[in-house]
Amino acid sequence: MELQQSTNHNQALSKEMPLNFLEDCSPSLSGTTFLIVAYSTVMAVGLIGNSCLVFVITQHKEMRNVTNIFIVNLSCSDILMCIVCLPVTIIYTLMDHWILGEALCKLTPFIQCISVTVSIFSLVLIAMERYQLIVHPTRWKPVVGQSYMAVAVTWIMACLISVPFLPYSVLSLPFHNLSMHFPGSDQVVCIEDWPSLPKRRAYTTFLLIFQYILPIILIIVCYLNIYLRLRRRRDMVERSRNATEKKNKCSMRINTMLIAIVVAFALSWLPLNVFNTVFDWNHEAIPFCSHDIIFSFCHLTAMASTCINPVIYGFLNSNFQKQLKSTLLRCRCWGVAERYESVPLSTVSTEVTKGSGVHFVRYKGPKMPEELLYSSDT
Repeated sequence: MELQQSTNHNQALSKEMPLNFLEDCSPSLSGTTFLIVAYSTVMAVGLIGNSCLVFVITQHKEMRNVTNIFIVNLSCSDILMCIVCLPVTIIYTLMDHWILGEALCKLTPFIQCISVTVSIFSLVLIAMERYQLIVHPTRWKPVVGQSYMAVAVTWIMACLISVPFLPYSVLSLPFHNLSMHFPGSDQVVCIEDWPSLPKRRAYTTFLLIFQYILPIILIIVCYLNIYLRLRRRRDMVERSRNATEKKNKCSMRINTMLIAIVVAFALSWLPLNVFNTVFDWNHEAIPFCSHDIIFSFCHLTAMASTCINPVIYGFLNSNFQKQLKSTLLRCRCWGVAERYESVPLSTVSTEVTKGSGVHFVRYKGPKMPEELLYSSDT
């Protein structure tokens, strides 16, 4: 989540600061430039990559299975992060104070918490769906309609979990208690103003457990059981050499990719979760002048998770690459067709007929091998 120091903590810090703290602790120009470039890069890659992933999956009916619906849900939460939270972070980093008003002060951490919660819940749903299909293939199987209901539930739960950010995110003047005046002392910041420190700590601990620890444990249990089941199945295949060997290899590739997404997500959000927990329970452990540097590193690492989904799922997956090329060729040929339609009939020649034949073949696109599709049978 976006770190917002409490009013009481800011007041305590302002009393203890030396008079030259602005000079000693102010961010360097090179550091600020690096953060802006890094955040902008993450935002661009995350927005473009996830948008392409959502577009390709929604445009091809054969890819609309339960797993891919959850993948799309994960991408949508990342897109929300890129559209709302990352631009605000860039502006906040550049200006070094809050200029976006009280509404965005409340909505930004609220939306960011929703996005993170939806992302981790989507990963849990994917793990549970794969577990049900592989470990218990003869039992109940989730269908597409039920997956849409699960997606709706994740967003509702995420909104409920994130509600405390709305009343407790406020604008504040952190140095208003100082009798002296200095440049920047009247600048507004966006902070979390909780009724008491125990309540703030309780909510931080709640998020750490239900937004990170428990989901990761559940995902590990699911994929561990999947691995053991596929290993036993592989041993049986090696003895019998039946027709299921190809299907097992496909399942293993899919699960390896999904596990990579989970591991990357967990590692990305680990530093920020540790930072938030340490800060709320013992903020003195973090040196004042190192606070912004440490937080920026942790927060940037967490925001990089928005790029994980399209990179691992898309660029490392031949099926997605083929579908993306097919979609781009289709869009290109639609543009060619529109140009042909705009040509007067008197200028139409045999070359146009030949060209239209070419674009019809390219419109069709390459046919995917059946085993590369992420169907619900694997």
